[in-house]
Amino acid sequence: MKRLVLTSAALLAACILNAKITLPPVIGDNMVLQQQTSAAIFGKAEPGKTVTVKTSWNKKKVSTTADSENGKWLVRVQTPAAGGPYEITITDGAKDKVTLHDVLIGEVWFASGQSNMEMPMKGYGSQPAKDGVKYIASAKVSRPIRICNIKKQVSITVKDSCAGSWAKNTPNAVASTSATAYFFADALQEVLDIPVGIIVSSWGGSPIEAWIKRDVLEKGYPETDLGHLDGKRPMKKKNYHEPCVLYNGQVAPLIPFTFKGMIWYQGEANRAWPDKYVKLQQSYVKMMRSDFEVPDAPFYCVQIAPYPYDNGRKTHSGYLCEAQQKSVQGLEHAGYATTVDIGEYGTIHPCHKQEVGQRLAWLALQNDYGMDAIEAVAPYYKEAEFHDGKAFVKFHVGKQGLSPMGAPLSGFEIAGSDHVFHPAEARKGKHGNTVEVWSADVPEPVAVRYCWRNWSVGNLYNNFGIPAGPFRTDDWPVNPSDWE
Repeated sequence: MKRLVLTSAALLAACILNAKITLPPVIGDNMVLQQQTSAAIFGKAEPGKTVTVKTSWNKKKVSTTADSENGKWLVRVQTPAAGGPYEITITDGAKDKVTLHDVLIGEVWFASGQSNMEMPMKGYGSQPAKDGVKYIASAKVSRPIRICNIKKQVSITVKDSCAGSWAKNTPNAVASTSATAYFFADALQEVLDIPVGIIVSSWGGSPIEAWIKRDVLEKGYPETDLGHLDGKRPMKKKNYHEPCVLYNGQVAPLIPFTFKGMIWYQGEANRAWPDKYVKLQQSYVKMMRSDFEVPDAPFYCVQIAPYPYDNGRKTHSGYLCEAQQKSVQGLEHAGYATTVDIGEYGTIHPCHKQEVGQRLAWLALQNDYGMDAIEAVAPYYKEAEFHDGKAFVKFHVGKQGLSPMGAPLSGFEIAGSDHVFHPAEARKGKHGNTVEVWSADVPEPVAVRYCWRNWSVGNLYNNFGIPAGPFRTDDWPVNPSDWE
């Protein structure tokens, strides 16, 4: 036994002596660093070693000492305006040297969520991404879009490593990356004409709790069962459904890489708990901003698309979309993209990912890059008046008003004091921000809902083609027959 202990100690000492500089997947060849900021460069080295980072754009060196316990180190480098390519050299004094090649400086965004974010440009089986083949075939290395796909990893403990790497804009890389994230990056790069990097960490079917860390859930959601983290109960069969496990495996190892903002397409797995989701999504955003040390990072989410969950007449989607809207409106530097016009009855993964990515990009361009010539914010409910057998619904909408003019509007329902909703006729009103709604079956209406059912098709837009999301004028309790 004594010899075994000595041998183990000798092996550990040898491992430490042979330690080399290692880097997380977000730090490597072909990466994009956020422009004009103090960007984090980090990794591991031999404990106690002095690690020096030199950047080719300014020839400056920054040094630090690797942690004496586990060898972790972190420096921050000042980045210039967008450009490149550059090199970054990392040394540990004598033993090891790493040179990162083809580094670009530009705009970096973090993309996450469940299957509609994960869905690649090549699509899923029998579920294509519209125009995916065009973007795959035309991808050129010369175009400064870079992609970092993080491989899936479930963990009950906080990991400091995961798999993934930065890729150039090649057909193979584009085919395998998130269609939503790529279309977002494509739109940004085309307009800004600078390098754009996207980091994609996603998992189909995952609830938001899987992406939130333990102490946030313990403090804010004490009812959450975290027994799997301490071995008090076995993991669920679908282990990626468990709280914290995707934060531990697919987010924590990337901290504190510096990015501009976040896009998020998730919510289907939480549609049965919309009241709780308002706070959960806000907790996720605040956690990410804090952990990555980007307190003002913009956050843009996608409202879930129409789909006939269980029964297309039920209302889970309406309540969840309402929760997503409320959550965003309670945050600074946040917005949401709507999808009521691009759902597909036969699949939960609608093919129109280009519209989703572009709508997210328009929000960023208007809010974060100073493009005030567009109105990217979706029209949303303001107030309603009821008289003469009609509802007159007013919206918050840009100066150009609502559209279409004169055409019938779909997706509206109207109810009287009996709380029974009937399909309604609707048209844009005389004023630019008003819709008139009525039904022969409801002579004295008191409430209106729009695209509130799980399967709905809406066609109310602002003048820039941005659709209004689901809304209701009432605050009535859930009707059990619509929910159970």
